[in-house]
Amino acid sequence: MTSSMAVAPSSPIRNRWVQLILGIVAMICIANLQYGWTLFVNPIKDQYHWSTAAIQVAFTTFIFVETWLVPIEGYIIDRFGPSRITIIGGVLVGISWTMYAFAGSLWTFYIGAVIGGIGAGIVYGTTVGQALKWFPDKRGLAAGLTAAGFGAGSAITIIPIANMIHNTGYQHTFLVFGIAQGIIVFVIGFLLRAPKPGEVPAAIASTTLKQTLRDFKPGEMLKTPLFYIMYLGMLCVACGGVMATAQLGPIARDYIVDEVPVTLLLITLPALQWALVMDRVLNGLARPAFGWLSDRIGRENTMFIAFGGQSIIILLFIKVASNPTLFVIMSALLFFTYGEIFSLFPSLSADTYGRKFATTNYGFLYTSKGTAALLVPFANILKDATGSWVPIFQTAAALNVLAALIAMFLIKPMRARKSRQEDALIKDPLSTAASLV
Repeated sequence: MTSSMAVAPSSPIRNRWVQLILGIVAMICIANLQYGWTLFVNPIKDQYHWSTAAIQVAFTTFIFVETWLVPIEGYIIDRFGPSRITIIGGVLVGISWTMYAFAGSLWTFYIGAVIGGIGAGIVYGTTVGQALKWFPDKRGLAAGLTAAGFGAGSAITIIPIANMIHNTGYQHTFLVFGIAQGIIVFVIGFLLRAPKPGEVPAAIASTTLKQTLRDFKPGEMLKTPLFYIMYLGMLCVACGGVMATAQLGPIARDYIVDEVPVTLLLITLPALQWALVMDRVLNGLARPAFGWLSDRIGRENTMFIAFGGQSIIILLFIKVASNPTLFVIMSALLFFTYGEIFSLFPSLSADTYGRKFATTNYGFLYTSKGTAALLVPFANILKDATGSWVPIFQTAAALNVLAALIAMFLIKPMRARKSRQEDALIKDPLSTAASLV
């Protein structure tokens, strides 16, 4: 692999590693909006006696808005830079949980979810786009480290949030953490910078990764069948992961393990708290780990390993969920094999469609997570109808098998053909770009 050298940064703030760290911190500050939610579901239900399905509509709304607006937000970021829009994102993140703190109706939660979804989508789209743009030579690792902030960021606050909910109530917890998270993102917004020409290395030359030398505009990308195949693959994996993220608390309660003490690493915590901490840590570690691996053996090969592994873990998890210790361990492994999609797919997108419009282009792919979130309330309805979580987990396992096959036997050959066509186009300028997959 080879890459051209980048010029030295004109100031410390323009150092690409500084920009990466700022993005990771911003991700940590929005992680609780998604991964901390499950701690609040049962307290809200206990206070207002709303159904779990009705409460989880707020979660679905958050995920849907957070993902489906990213292409629009990405366009603004690609055109005007990351700073000002991230400042706006910080304000919205703070408002969202502040509204939750004073909510007395489901509709207030739903509106707060919309506001929070917009804010979190801005931060997520900005920081992942920054990683893809600043690190064309290490996309898998950089996107993985950034996404790790979102996946593992809530691990350090799970216990404080749980304790604060227990001691002072969920409303006070929403207020304190909402304001703190919003302020930090607001400040980071002032420091983010987009790379200038010459400040980053060139894309690496690798037959394994097959990085395009052309920057596809979003409209051009959406005309390629390959994009929709990639979308389907990400959707399949996201379905199981988003469902587990939202439902882990209710699942633990149904299997009567949520409050059972579990001792791991000489520390004793209730099983649900241990699961939430371990899940977030391994979810975060998965993103740079699989991203790093994909930089070396290829995105599709890594996807085949990860998605196939997750299908097995999902089936094992539901068989041992009634054992508190195994509940913690298997749920952690489930999240480990789910989190990698948020490093693999952004890297795959930038490899396939270029750097210039990377934020917008990945934004369209990222909407698959929002589509998956629509199934969360239906999972509760199906569980109530069947009295079991087993059919839901079996479906999730089957979708992961399908995603593994899509990666290896559709995406991989289609990208190889696209790469050959681009090489031919360089050698023969009279060829038409419209022939690209």
